Amino acid sequence: MKSAILAFGLAAMTALAAVPAAAQSYQPVTDKATFLQLIGSKNLTNRLYGVDLRVGADGTITGSGAGWDITGTWSWQNGYFCREMNWGGDPIPYNCQLVESAGNDMRFTTDQGAGDSAAFTLR
Repeated sequence: MKSAILAFGLAAMTALAAVPAAAQSYQPVTDKATFLQLIGSKNLTNRLYGVDLRVGADGTITGSGAGWDITGTWSWQNGYFCREMNWGGDPIPYNCQLVESAGNDMRFTTDQGAGDSAAFTLR
């Protein structure tokens, strides 16, 4: 069961089912400074799947998803959020992702915007 969740559930960031932004369209986030300003001291959450992530300005990712700890690192490269993580002992491979924002919602799309997407709420 965990591997199925891992394959689908963590494809983007933890790549869970998309949550639509409330009457706003997503806009690309193309630089690290804007990304950090949007994230601030908030966590990325997806309550449906029990995901709560902290993306630190120091390049760390910590949190939990579906009851397992998540750790990792990230950097900003050529306009993309690039990360690798570990979810409950399972590695999540390095991937660079398109980040988009709509109010308090953020969407991460794998493979520089060509892959699976996941939406999170900033809380």
